[in-house]
Amino acid sequence: MDAQPMNALEKIQRQIQWNRLIAVVEEQAQTMIRTAFSTTVREAGDLSAGIFDLKGRMLAQAVTGTPGHVNSMMESVGHFLAKFPAETMKPGDHYITNDPWLGTGHLHDLTVVSPAFRQGKIVGLFANTAHVIDVGGLGMGPEGRSVFEEGMYIPIVKCFDQGRANETFFDFIRAGSRTPVELEGDVYSLCACNDAGIKRLVEMLDEFGMDSIDPLAAYIFDSSLAATIAEIRKLPRGTYSASIRSDGYEAPVTLKAAMTLHEDHITVDFAGTSGLSGRGINVPAAYCRAYSCFGIKCVVAPEIPNNWASLAPFRMEIPEGCILNAPRPFPVSVRHVTGQLLPDLMMGCLHQVVPDRVTAEGSSCLWNPPLRGGGQVSGAAAELPDFEVITFNSGGTGARPAKDGLDGTAFPSGVRTMPVEATENVAPVVFWKKELRPDSAGAGRTRGGFGQIMEIGTKGEAEFAVNAIFDRVANAPRGRDGGGDGAPGWVGLDDGTPLRTKGYQVVPKGRRLLLKLPGGGGMGDPAERDPGLVERDIADGLVTARP
Repeated sequence: MDAQPMNALEKIQRQIQWNRLIAVVEEQAQTMIRTAFSTTVREAGDLSAGIFDLKGRMLAQAVTGTPGHVNSMMESVGHFLAKFPAETMKPGDHYITNDPWLGTGHLHDLTVVSPAFRQGKIVGLFANTAHVIDVGGLGMGPEGRSVFEEGMYIPIVKCFDQGRANETFFDFIRAGSRTPVELEGDVYSLCACNDAGIKRLVEMLDEFGMDSIDPLAAYIFDSSLAATIAEIRKLPRGTYSASIRSDGYEAPVTLKAAMTLHEDHITVDFAGTSGLSGRGINVPAAYCRAYSCFGIKCVVAPEIPNNWASLAPFRMEIPEGCILNAPRPFPVSVRHVTGQLLPDLMMGCLHQVVPDRVTAEGSSCLWNPPLRGGGQVSGAAAELPDFEVITFNSGGTGARPAKDGLDGTAFPSGVRTMPVEATENVAPVVFWKKELRPDSAGAGRTRGGFGQIMEIGTKGEAEFAVNAIFDRVANAPRGRDGGGDGAPGWVGLDDGTPLRTKGYQVVPKGRRLLLKLPGGGGMGDPAERDPGLVERDIADGLVTARP
């Protein structure tokens, strides 16, 4: 990095420009939310947005977004530049891929990169990622045996050439999706999102009289790296290990980490982690790095904005052949049920160093069942039109050292719970129940967050299918420091019949899908809990018996 010495006034100006840049990418993300077709984007906010220099290094990210996208998107821009160097790009070009190993981990995430030009000169790159509803294949679910079964595979290609749509590309994606209108609309939204960022960046450069973002990038990188290293140096040197167990598919999965705190960086070695699965719960390495870095940063340097330099001191050693380093063409469709446990694993290591900064384990993995109906399910279901929807839901988060966990809140993904009305508006789906789950929070001095109970059917009680993608059922979220475990999840029908926690299953006519989402683990001795808080939970009907 090459920042030049600056006086106090110049530093203030650079800080103002940095803040302005964060505002630019936040507007970029909000444009996507306002224009997206898929409910996963416009309602849940399963997206990311950021600005990059011409070397593919991220300068700033939007506050709105999910770490699995943002941190892995940091690597993907470099792959775009390797195929389409910056000097070959033109104004109005937009490039796209959903390659899990060049993007953000599975085929349902589309990543778009667009060059920003000012006065005929390329000055930077905008990138974004969004989770779309359907890309064909088996649909989002764990049952594929290779990535080729999981949907359309889009290499890095140009979807807009100097502002003109690549109609061959759009013909291809429309033909391969169960939701062609939404998919095409989302691609246009992704490109419009980057265009909004480009417009605001050019306005910013004009306002500040800047010919290039490079001096600002140098300031951002130098400041962020120095601040992150300063936080690392406050921690005691040493190696700290932890493990976590998930339900897996064929068999339970063990994730292991040995975190070593050095003078100026942190390394994490995942030796001992379970091997690859034959189903789609595997994790590409970039996604592993994304959520691992996020978990570390939440504890070590939470106030430092995310960018290339603030994440550079966190280094991952992921053995080949383990479930966290899936090579092509292993199936990875639901990599989140494994990867979203990584922040809990990182906090398990850091709990031995800074116990007052970490949470207990939470439900962690999103409960986001894809629902499918109509004749594509069976002749019996043909009384309804064909539909394909995904609804995002969350259990409770782990207890915090001085506060209770959050109820029904997505951590670490950060996506929003989708309003039931939004899903009911786009498909003949009925949510008969959505409420907090009593007695699901792990007890403790501070308790975990409560899970949810959901009951889902269709109009006319018609048959429909669910592609189950659930975890924390056989392995509940664990408490810390004497806190109790959160309640494990449960999946079945409204008559009490259990269903498999992963895989495609049909809900018979007249029955409903019943989900009991996990609660978060507690922290500390339950006997130390404020009695007034216990009485409050009892009065609210969330705890049914006094301890």
